[in-house]
Amino acid sequence: MTLFTDFGLAQPILKALTAEGYEKPTPIQAQTIPYAMEGRDVCGIAQTGTGKTAAFALPILHRLSENPKPRRAKSPRVLVLSPTRELASQIADSFRTYGRNLRLTTEVVFGGVTISRQEKALANGVDVLVATPGRLIDLIDRRALSLREIEILVLDEADQMLDLGFIHALKRIVTMLPKERQSLFFSATMPKTISTLAESFLRNPAHVAVTPVATTAERVEQSIIFVQTGRKQVLLETLLRDPSIERVLVFTRTKHGADKVVRGLDKAGIVGAAIHGNKSQPQREKALAAFRAGTCRVLVATDIAARGIDVDGVSHVINYDLPNVPESYVHRIGRTARAGATGLAISFCNDEEKAYLKDIEKLTRLKVPVMPLPEGVPAASAVAETSEPRREQSQRNGQPQRGRPAPHARGHGGHGQSRSAEANADKGSQRRRSRGGKPAGNGQPQGGQPSGNQQRPAQGQRPAQGQRPAQAKPAANRSEGRRGDGAQVAWLEKSPRRR
Repeated sequence: MTLFTDFGLAQPILKALTAEGYEKPTPIQAQTIPYAMEGRDVCGIAQTGTGKTAAFALPILHRLSENPKPRRAKSPRVLVLSPTRELASQIADSFRTYGRNLRLTTEVVFGGVTISRQEKALANGVDVLVATPGRLIDLIDRRALSLREIEILVLDEADQMLDLGFIHALKRIVTMLPKERQSLFFSATMPKTISTLAESFLRNPAHVAVTPVATTAERVEQSIIFVQTGRKQVLLETLLRDPSIERVLVFTRTKHGADKVVRGLDKAGIVGAAIHGNKSQPQREKALAAFRAGTCRVLVATDIAARGIDVDGVSHVINYDLPNVPESYVHRIGRTARAGATGLAISFCNDEEKAYLKDIEKLTRLKVPVMPLPEGVPAASAVAETSEPRREQSQRNGQPQRGRPAPHARGHGGHGQSRSAEANADKGSQRRRSRGGKPAGNGQPQGGQPSGNQQRPAQGQRPAQGQRPAQAKPAANRSEGRRGDGAQVAWLEKSPRRR
């Protein structure tokens, strides 16, 4: 198969493909479309950017056009499950684009927007429904949606679904689906947990695979810069003053970290925007629109944007924080060098992240070249020299380090957890590989011990009548006042080894 015309797709679909300038299928499309058009279940391993949306959208649209049926109230014929809002929106747009010459309806539902509007859109039934698991279950529980008429199920980015804590939601959803259906299952990786999940969704599937997950984009030039944490912001601002960096995605490990980077860029006169799970849907859409339009050349994101955000012309990807899941590195840098273009991926690495770098190089089977620090960016700051011995001393003494603990894995049954996962999507992958002395990836500080220099009043001393004694707070506690979700300790913000 070398052309889309070889598949036997309906003429209205081919007409839409021609209008988009598509003639030759990608490898995942060439392998998947014939099986899907035969009605077989498919288990596919493919990364984002390989064209897998069209691989399942085209045969689905062909089947719907060849077998028209009247719509049933609150009942879609096709259900596509997506882990994130952005990816769900893009999948729905693809269905509308490829099916624009067909009399079919496509709706997309996800959290962060008014649910009553979505209920109204589903009231008369739809042909294709694209949804995130949390909002899908919300609609089912409100009796605004039924899955009894589903003919085709698509589970996209299954590994990220598990990363984000949707496993219980998926298990619940599958029990509501008709047993007689076609299922298409896609994942960038296929560990045992994903394989087990696939077995519960699929029946005698055809297996297709393209581009092993360890293979990074061939046209991406990669480099690593070793730098203390306190110097990362200065390094980023220095790099962004290079006019050759036309459109750049900057990845941080935490939502708070993304906001902090944008605030620093703003002070430096560099226009940037952040996108992560704590942003409202309008804020996320506005940031993406500005990034696509070129009015904002720097988009700072957590791993929620590592998959599914398909923006043309991304010249650079900068890993401000190395991911603690090596597969995420592959997905991140895959945001550049798309559609035949070239791209650069630059990663910052502090001492604690060197273990993550080893995991990445082991997965990719590639030694990432080291780039020297640009002129004017010192290798370390004075704070690094004073704070590090204190941290090491507290560890040697076996004293607990203060600060917020690393988050524990959540999610045991019910759809409440799935909604929480959707709202905090970028936290999911942080929980997989926190180990021993490695940073847990939660971006929380590890504060110092109370100074203990406050003296207690002499025994028997009484306050004046009508007065209450002042509450003496330990100095360290005063410095550790939190400023909101994931906020850093004020004095620790200057430390190059704290986030």
